[in-house]
Amino acid sequence: MGTDAPRTRRHRGLKFLIGLLITVLVLGVAGAGFGWWTVQRSFPTTSGRIDVPGLTANVTVYRDDAGVPQLVAETSDDLFFAQGYVHAQDRFWEMDFRRHVTAGRLSEMFGESQIATDTFIRTLDWRGIAEQEYAQLDEASRAYYEAYAAGVNAYLGERSGADLSLEYAVLGLQNGAYSPEPWTPVDSIAWLKAMAWDLRSNLGDEIDRALLASALPSEEVARLHPDFAWGEMPTIMGGPLAAPAAAAVAPASAQATTETDAAAPEHLAALASLAETIDGIPELLGPEGGDLGSNSWVVSGALTESGKPLLANDPHLGPAMPSIWAQMSLKCAEVNDACPFDVTGYSFSGLPGIVIGHNDRIAWGFTNLGPDVADLYLERVEGDSYELDGQMMPLILREEVIEVAGGSPVTITVRSTGRGPIVTGIGSDFGAVAGSYPAASGAPEGEYQVSLQWTALTPGTTAQAIFALDRARDWEGFRHAASLFDVPSQNLVYADDAGNIGYQAPGKIPVRKTGDGTVPLPGWTSATGWSGMLPFDRLPSVQNPPAGYIVTANNPAPAGPDGPLLTKDWDYGYRAAGIDRLIRERLDAGEKLTADDLLEMQLDTSDLNAQQFLPVVAELAAGLDGDAARGAALLDGWNTKADADSAEAAYFAVFWRTLLDDLFGELPEETRPQGGDRWFDVVGTLLGEPDNAWWGEGGRDAAITGALAEAWGEASGLMGDDATSWEWGELHTLTLTNQSFGESGIGAIEWLFNRGPYELGGGSAVVNAIGWDANAGYGVDWVPSMRMVIDLDDLDGSRWINLTGASGHAFNPHYDDQAPLWQRGETRAWPFTLGAVTAAAKDTLVLRAVG
Repeated sequence: MGTDAPRTRRHRGLKFLIGLLITVLVLGVAGAGFGWWTVQRSFPTTSGRIDVPGLTANVTVYRDDAGVPQLVAETSDDLFFAQGYVHAQDRFWEMDFRRHVTAGRLSEMFGESQIATDTFIRTLDWRGIAEQEYAQLDEASRAYYEAYAAGVNAYLGERSGADLSLEYAVLGLQNGAYSPEPWTPVDSIAWLKAMAWDLRSNLGDEIDRALLASALPSEEVARLHPDFAWGEMPTIMGGPLAAPAAAAVAPASAQATTETDAAAPEHLAALASLAETIDGIPELLGPEGGDLGSNSWVVSGALTESGKPLLANDPHLGPAMPSIWAQMSLKCAEVNDACPFDVTGYSFSGLPGIVIGHNDRIAWGFTNLGPDVADLYLERVEGDSYELDGQMMPLILREEVIEVAGGSPVTITVRSTGRGPIVTGIGSDFGAVAGSYPAASGAPEGEYQVSLQWTALTPGTTAQAIFALDRARDWEGFRHAASLFDVPSQNLVYADDAGNIGYQAPGKIPVRKTGDGTVPLPGWTSATGWSGMLPFDRLPSVQNPPAGYIVTANNPAPAGPDGPLLTKDWDYGYRAAGIDRLIRERLDAGEKLTADDLLEMQLDTSDLNAQQFLPVVAELAAGLDGDAARGAALLDGWNTKADADSAEAAYFAVFWRTLLDDLFGELPEETRPQGGDRWFDVVGTLLGEPDNAWWGEGGRDAAITGALAEAWGEASGLMGDDATSWEWGELHTLTLTNQSFGESGIGAIEWLFNRGPYELGGGSAVVNAIGWDANAGYGVDWVPSMRMVIDLDDLDGSRWINLTGASGHAFNPHYDDQAPLWQRGETRAWPFTLGAVTAAAKDTLVLRAVG
């Protein structure tokens, strides 16, 4: 789940400076026997019997040697009750933390440092929208959410404080009055808003263009945000296509040239204040950027050794401890209309159902479609009114009270136009856009605010889509489930046991009255804005394509050259091209594909950016000397694989980061390159223009020569003078960081919850997309958050790996036991059929119905 977006700064996480006293206490506790008891007391019971009020019949929980739970129940309600109970056993702190994020209530836990974050979330009203969605649920879905909440609360009835999780012991040292509230269905549904925000597609690109417009002419802004290479790079719907027509949409160059199209100068600082606040919001799926995406592909049985389809998926999200995913099986003891679930895969703690995986008939995977579902508008605001079509309209006002641990409550007033909330003043990026973009766009002088229109700010049906997906039996059932999955819009790939494969793009995607969504538009006229949503039957879909396989990697998914405009900001297709090449190589050699082949493809580290540079460096090599010559010699003959033990990959990464800084380091800070796929395309084009002004006075060759020399010096400083000992993994490391206390600034607390570092290969916009941010250094910012390959011929033989482990409890044996396997590119078998599940069970727990 994820796609290309405005390459932002590195995720900073939440910083809670708790103080020297806590450091002393933690160190003292860690050194005593009491410390280990405190750590272990939250570990859940995983074998034997527990009496659980609220169940109507016993539920059995099998766990394998990795602690992954598989639940078997007599009824659907008991099944989801047990899922809530087991999620709470393994991950309740994570669930509690997430619901405070999505409700804008972090200050209640951590104090005044989180008021700005809470203000932002309250302004967008994630929880308010979730409450509306809960009220609109169908009867069956409502029952599942209520059963899930009852299961969570049954576990909370057994434990409290440090008995729930070690984090509560640490939090208690700062906020001893805190106690978790009962879980509610709305707590679960609000998580979907966090998913939608982190996968919000091109809002950052829109801000980025507006900020660049204050510093560069429009043609150079367009150069730094190039179009997708239609006709050259693969699209999802069957190979390269011409660019889709943008019917009734003005070209970008015409969007900001008149008073009805733009606004005025003084406020680009309002939109620049927004980016900073966005950066401070806890990215629950990962920092926004070009590597927040996914790979998923499906291969027809006609091309496989078994004759049945294979489906691969590895969502690229921000690394976290514990992993974003909670692996689980949900099984009805007897599958029938009353209890229709026999499903396995990856769930989110706090959310009932299985999000990605398979049932006994079909399998599915997700990547982020990335349509443009959010727009910014420049608003003329006076007091509590805003201008629309020459008249002053009253703003919609809503008061919110933020409770603050250790402090006084803070009252905020949220102001909204008919399109959405005013976001100026709650974030630096939005403030910067309001401040400087109007002048750059040609709007008249004046003061402006910025409002946000976003599809996730109206109630949707995703909350019931997961259940429909879990119980789908065929293509039509799958498409029905997809039609409910409106926010965030995803690419869904499909395979079934009858041999069919398919692809469906769902989602709530706006139809614009004018513009293409790439820049802010004037909000004072009804000529801008949205006229409706694209109907589901106009969204891209294909079943059993002639090629026999479908690749989705956030690349374009047009329905055809004349299809609807979903976005202008697609992923540039480097990963999709890599996967397509790997498949074609095997098929062209006459091979039939196996699950092992797909697993091997997921680990491919071929760097297409390096491939476009090496010929240029080779041409320059004869005229080089000193460190530049040494760098060129090292790259000579490199296979362009970014493996962890590669000296060449390490040096090339330093060279690439150096070159980006040399060329673009003077851009506004918020717009500087992260170094992912968009910048591959930008600089790749410049390679063919050696005299372009972006190269500087000496042109391309001088710029590359200088970067080669400078990079050799930096690499030597980082890794030593002996280049034969350099390794990419030495620079490219991952520390699995707890989202709440992992960046506290207190080493003892970070030691409790974080794990690593792990040395890794891969890189940005390669198939094994272990991405990094060139603004921040070489450390890992995005990862394949799990890997799976489903074999429809042998569901028990499908392969899986999670980033960390099943448990969210620090020091539990299953807290990080999968991380070394993930690091090495290994996977685990995970049985599906009940006989295989029971045979593989290491622990068996019976949740016994009482009363």
